[in-house]
Amino acid sequence: MSRIARSLAVLTATLALALPAHAAGSLTRTFVSSAGVDSNPCTITAPCASFAAAYAAVQVNGIVAALDPGKYGPLTITTGVTINGNGWSAITAPASGTGITINASTANVALIGLEIDGAGAGYNGIMVNSAGGLTVTNCTLQNFVINGSDTTTGNGILMQPSSGTLNFTITGTTASNNNYAGVYYFPAGGSPNANGVIDHVMANADTNGIIINTANTSGGTTVVAVSNSIASNNSSGGVVDQNSASSTIKMSVDNVTASGNVVGVNANGINAGGASASMLLGRSVIVGNSDYGVLNTTTPSTLYTYQDNRINLNGITDIQGTPLNTTFPKQ
Repeated sequence: MSRIARSLAVLTATLALALPAHAAGSLTRTFVSSAGVDSNPCTITAPCASFAAAYAAVQVNGIVAALDPGKYGPLTITTGVTINGNGWSAITAPASGTGITINASTANVALIGLEIDGAGAGYNGIMVNSAGGLTVTNCTLQNFVINGSDTTTGNGILMQPSSGTLNFTITGTTASNNNYAGVYYFPAGGSPNANGVIDHVMANADTNGIIINTANTSGGTTVVAVSNSIASNNSSGGVVDQNSASSTIKMSVDNVTASGNVVGVNANGINAGGASASMLLGRSVIVGNSDYGVLNTTTPSTLYTYQDNRINLNGITDIQGTPLNTTFPKQ
């Protein structure tokens, strides 16, 4: 190779490394349609056929919107964006793959009105490796399968950041028939922080409904509020929290129904010699679970209640393990 050719090769490689993962388009809003074509400019009068093409054509922090019912394909997101399916857009995840993958660093991503289906072959509906903010609104995530014993597969929503702070809001969403979890916060490692809201969510007929688990982390603080939601008919846990030896979880479970699970609400105890995860349980109905209504293995008890729940008619016992901490005065 000549000196000029070598120099050009080095320059090309350097430029490639410098380019962002998503070379932003020029439009603030792009569109997809079942009658669209991906070679179109993705405008409202000439829409594209896939979310991937419309995303490539939109500006950073722009909006991709669906004009009519259709299947618009899987998507990888690396910048801030809103994907608005308008309640009639479907994505079928590829076999052993993911419907929407988010590698967005500190950017904000919003997913609205999407049906994401694993069709009994896909691994995850939404997988978040990094983001500053995640909003999932009025979505359906179903039929994802687990790969052997790998719990990072088989999930409706999997959030696995390893650094930074993730602010997530999941509302009006259904996660059902998933082989591991409906909603799963499970950092891959590091010391990430998270602030989460899970509201008006139905996690039904999964293995686990809603899990907040920081067992792999070396630090960080996770604060999550679960409210006005249903975690029922799951073959293991309804609502579960578990932290690592050096991380902190503070979790509120308010006005939640957990029924038909093996364990309705599970507050895990000391993990690897660390502090127990904390949970505040209020105004919830925990009934008809085959083993335990509430399983509290925190020591000393860090599962707090104001005694305004209905915990009854569960299989083995209503409350198993450490008694709930009811020392708080009414406020």
